[in-house]
Amino acid sequence: MKEVAWMAGVSVAAWLLASVAVGRDTSIELFFGMLGPLLVACATWVMAERTFTRDPQALTGLMVAAFAFKLVFFGGYVAVMLRVIGLRLVPFAVSFSSYFIALHLVEALFLRRLFAGGTRA
Repeated sequence: MKEVAWMAGVSVAAWLLASVAVGRDTSIELFFGMLGPLLVACATWVMAERTFTRDPQALTGLMVAAFAFKLVFFGGYVAVMLRVIGLRLVPFAVSFSSYFIALHLVEALFLRRLFAGGTRA
C-alpha cells in the first residue's frame, strides 16, 4: 500500500507545482488529466499485488482483464471530460498523457520489484 501512497503523493505534488506554473485557470484541466490515470494505476496496483501474493499465476489473467477495462474506461473518461464537463483539449491532453505514461512506467517498475521478491503484502 505504500506504493499507492507514493503514486498519489508524487502525482498530487506534481499537479500542485504545475498549477502554480500555469495558473488557476488551467489547473482544473491538469487535475482531471491526473485523476483518471492515478485512480486506475492505484486500483491496478492494489489488485495486482493482492493477486500476486495469493496466486502468482493468476496475475496474467488479471492484467489482461485490467487492460480490457482500461481501454473502455479511458475512452469513456476522455469523452466525458471533453464533451460533458467541457475541459479544454490541449491542457487536459498534455496532463492526461503525461500522467498516463508516467504512472504506467511506475507501475511497471513496481511489478518488476514485486516479481523479484522485493515487495510482499
